[in-house]
Amino acid sequence: MQTINSYLATTLKALRNQKGWSLDKAAQETGVSKAMIGQIERGESSPTIATLWKIASGFNISLSTFLEPTPQSQGAVFRKPDELRQQPATDGMLVASLFPFEDRFGFEMFELTLLPNYERLSEPHEAGVTEHVIVLSGTMEVLVDGQWQTLKQGEAVRFAADKPHGYRNLNDQAVVFHDIIHYQRGSESSLLQLI
Repeated sequence: MQTINSYLATTLKALRNQKGWSLDKAAQETGVSKAMIGQIERGESSPTIATLWKIASGFNISLSTFLEPTPQSQGAVFRKPDELRQQPATDGMLVASLFPFEDRFGFEMFELTLLPNYERLSEPHEAGVTEHVIVLSGTMEVLVDGQWQTLKQGEAVRFAADKPHGYRNLNDQAVVFHDIIHYQRGSESSLLQLI
């Protein structure tokens, strides 16, 4: 089985080639430098979640596309966050891709852990993307419509993620939450078929 960096490198290069994009074009579309994209494709760099989100948004695909292949099972799928959880680069967010994007369902689901005193501002995703955040433990804040809103354990919010938004943990204990990201039908590229 490929390591995460190896899988990411192979996937990014395949998607860029499928689109016929040069490194310059990919940098222009994603807002990530040509040098960084090249380093990721060569497996020389482990990008943060923020960088992966920029790349995914630029390619108009789901974040989970870069984390692992789409499951092939048509039946029950069992996942264990402890086996999936990872910390990309030096990011203060731990990510477990519980259910990677599948076109037939139109969503991906993550278990995310915000380490203490972590803040992440997210650029808008593509038009029509909606996020559902459900706090499993701790207290966090979510930036929605320009306002930071507090969410405690057991509380949830749904919001349009095609606008600037963010997550932060101003506490000294980690916060764990589920994030279900729903894409409009047809927004995921057929490029996913090549992976």
